[in-house]
Amino acid sequence: MKNVRKILAVAAFAALFAACDKNNASSDGLTASQKKMAEAVETYVPQVVYSTYKALADESDNLYKALAAASAKGVQSLTQNELDAICTSFLAARKYWEQSEAFLYGPATTFGIDPHIDTWPLDVEALATALSNADQVDMLRGEDGIAYAGAKLGQELLGFHGIEFILFRNGKNRTVAALRAKEDDEAFAKYNVTGAQELVYATAVAGDLRDNCYRLYASWNPKAEKSYTDRMEEIEAETRINGKVYGDNMLGAAKLGSSFETWEEVVSTILIGGCSNICAEVADVKMGNAHSGEDVNYIESPYSEMSFQDFIDNILSIQFTLYGGRDASAPGDKSIMTLLGDLKYPDSATLQARLNAAVKALRDCQAKGAFVKIYADSSVQAAMDAVSDLDEQLNKAADWIVKQ
Repeated sequence: MKNVRKILAVAAFAALFAACDKNNASSDGLTASQKKMAEAVETYVPQVVYSTYKALADESDNLYKALAAASAKGVQSLTQNELDAICTSFLAARKYWEQSEAFLYGPATTFGIDPHIDTWPLDVEALATALSNADQVDMLRGEDGIAYAGAKLGQELLGFHGIEFILFRNGKNRTVAALRAKEDDEAFAKYNVTGAQELVYATAVAGDLRDNCYRLYASWNPKAEKSYTDRMEEIEAETRINGKVYGDNMLGAAKLGSSFETWEEVVSTILIGGCSNICAEVADVKMGNAHSGEDVNYIESPYSEMSFQDFIDNILSIQFTLYGGRDASAPGDKSIMTLLGDLKYPDSATLQARLNAAVKALRDCQAKGAFVKIYADSSVQAAMDAVSDLDEQLNKAADWIVKQ
C-alpha cells in the first residue's frame, strides 16, 4: 500500500502566511505577487487537474465497458485483437492515473481513493481463493457486482493491479489461449479457476475503478458533466469536502469559506503536498523498497512490467503541474514555473535542471529493462538520487514562495 506523506506538512507554514507582507496590496487585498500566484493556480486547476481526471474517468469507463463486453461475449468467442484492445485501454487509463499523482492531496486522499484503486502488491493467494469460490464469483456478476467488489474484496484485490494480473503476464498481453485454459499461476495450483471467472472479476473491479475515477473528477470540477455526477448520486458517493468541491475550494483561496487562507498556501500545497510528496514516494518507496532489499516483492506493475513507465509518468505529473498544462513540454505563460521566474526566484534554473535530470535518469533505467528484473542495478540508485534532488528543489521553492 502506498504511503502518502507530507500532505499535512503545509500546515506548518500557517504562521508564515499570517506574517506575509501586505504592503502594496490592491483593493482586493492581494499584492502583485499574490495576483500572479492566483493566475498560475487558475491555469493549473482546469488545465492540469480537471483535464487529467476527465481523461482518466473516460478511459476507465472505456476499460470497464470493454471488459464487460468481453465477459458477456464469453472467453471462447473472444478474439486476440479484442483482448489486445482491452490491454491498450488499461495502459491508457493507468497512464492518466500515474500522471495525476502530483495532486493526490484533496479528494484522492480524503476519500481514500488512492489506496482503494492503487494498492500493491496484489494478494495473489487471496485472489486465488476468491476466484475458486463459485458463490463469490456469482456475486461479482453484473451491475451489482461492482458494488460487491468495492465493498467486499478489500484494497489488496481491487484497482489497477488486480486487473493488470488478468490482462498481462511477463510484460506481455495475455493470450486468448491462456484465458481459455486453467489459470496457471502457482498461487492457483490447487484450484480450477477459468478465464471466464477471471473476466467476471476483472469487470467488477474495473467498474469499481471507473466509479472512483468518476468521483475524482466530480470531486474536483464543479462543472463536471451530468453523466459523472448522476453516477455519484446513484451510488451515493460523497463529492464535497466541507461542503465544497475541491476545485472551488482551491480557486476560492483567500476568500471566506475556503480552507486556503492565502495564495502562498495554495502554491505551497501544490509544490509540497503534491509534487514533493510523489517525488519522495517514487525515490524512497516505489524504487527504494526493492532496491534496498527491504522488500524485493514491493514492485509496482510487475505483470505488465511497466514500473519505470509508472515512475516516469509520476515525474511528468510534476512537469505538467509546473508547466501549467497536461502534456505540456514547456512552461506556459501563466504557469508555476513561469511564476517563479517572474518573482525572481533565484533557483528556477536549478529546479528545471533537476526535473530534466529525474526524467532522464528514469528513462535510462527503462532502457536497461523492467524494474522487476533490474531493481538492484546501480542505475536505479542513480535515478533515486535524481528524483530526491528534484524533491529537494521543490521544497526549496515552496519555502521561498511562502516568504514572499
